[in-house]
Amino acid sequence: MNDPLMPASAPELFTWEFATDPYPAYAWLREHAPVHRTTLPSGVEAWLVTRYADARQALADQRLSKNPAHHAEDAAGKSKTGIPGERSAGLMTHLLNIDPPDHTRLRRLVSKAFTPRRVAEFTPRVQELTDRLIDGFAEKGSADLIHEFAFPLPIYAICDLLGVPEEDQDDFRDWAGMMIRHGGGPRGGVARSVKKMRGYLAELIHRKREGLRQEGDDDLISGLIRASDHGEHLTENEAAAMAFVILFAGFETTINLIGNSVHAFFRNPGQRALFQDAVDRGNDDLLDSAVEELLRYDGPVEMATWRYATRALTIGGQEIPAGDPVLVVLAAADRDPERFDGPDVLDLARRDNQHLGYGHGIHYCLGAPLARLEGRVALETLFRRLPDLRLAADPAELRWRGGLIMRGLSTLPVEFTPEVSAG
Repeated sequence: MNDPLMPASAPELFTWEFATDPYPAYAWLREHAPVHRTTLPSGVEAWLVTRYADARQALADQRLSKNPAHHAEDAAGKSKTGIPGERSAGLMTHLLNIDPPDHTRLRRLVSKAFTPRRVAEFTPRVQELTDRLIDGFAEKGSADLIHEFAFPLPIYAICDLLGVPEEDQDDFRDWAGMMIRHGGGPRGGVARSVKKMRGYLAELIHRKREGLRQEGDDDLISGLIRASDHGEHLTENEAAAMAFVILFAGFETTINLIGNSVHAFFRNPGQRALFQDAVDRGNDDLLDSAVEELLRYDGPVEMATWRYATRALTIGGQEIPAGDPVLVVLAAADRDPERFDGPDVLDLARRDNQHLGYGHGIHYCLGAPLARLEGRVALETLFRRLPDLRLAADPAELRWRGGLIMRGLSTLPVEFTPEVSAG
């Protein structure tokens, strides 16, 4: 869907071909129309920001609000931005939709769950989940790496973090599965899943509030309730919305980080061999820099979440009218040759790598430390246990999930030498 004012040579955006490899189109936009107004598949008109310097400025610009109320269509009740179903489910008051001072207050409350110490303490649990999931298919010699590994790992990890009882976690897995299938608009599968999740979270918050009188749980939902009960002015809607967005923002980014990374290794055998050597030797420095490069090269988040101009402003020489939506294209910015040497080359040893994969500014992804941990543990364990992992499909047959914000594969069939059971 292209702007009729664009030159005829402009690439077509938001097709299946574009979803498979958007990087040539983004290269064209960076050079010819770095701040480009386009019509999205939903019919919404928005500005795409594609150069690194402009993207970094926009991500930190306080004139770009996260609050959908600044979108002209929102006032008319016709907005098609944001997460389907979140408005009708009463889940709007979360970090992706608010500005300071409310954003500052809520972020301070939830940030305690993502300190380096808390994330480090969570490492054994992530390792346990990773090994358990690989155990489930290691003896078969084949798997769909998305559905059997990359998808359930962050779901179970985040459920543990939130304090969802183990007996309820498969329900969360089912709802999350419907959400990433992009099953429709406000009346589709996504919205129905959001509504079910909202009802469950309200009940769980109530149960935990009662239970906290007898026990001292240290999960995230219990912490939010405790803060609310001690005068931090956290409403039940805010607590439910915070829990919801941590799940929503956290699970698909990790699914895509794992899937996109393995796919990148299949396409770059030299770098895959370098990673395998780092795994075998326990080279922590290379393993850490590899995760950062994989985030830059083909990261899980294609575009930053919605922003709205509170007043007219200029980005990259282009005037943005008040009320217009702005989408910062992280995937384009992180391949900007003005910022990165050889941006289209996967280089696991890259040192100058201040990518924007998890954003920038006050809305920098709160769960980035946990996502990095999950990504590294998952990839390191996968290639340690299944070193001859290989693609079990024609690369041209792989399909990428349709969607605007995230970038990830629908399936990733793989083969490997089966592990021999110790029993």
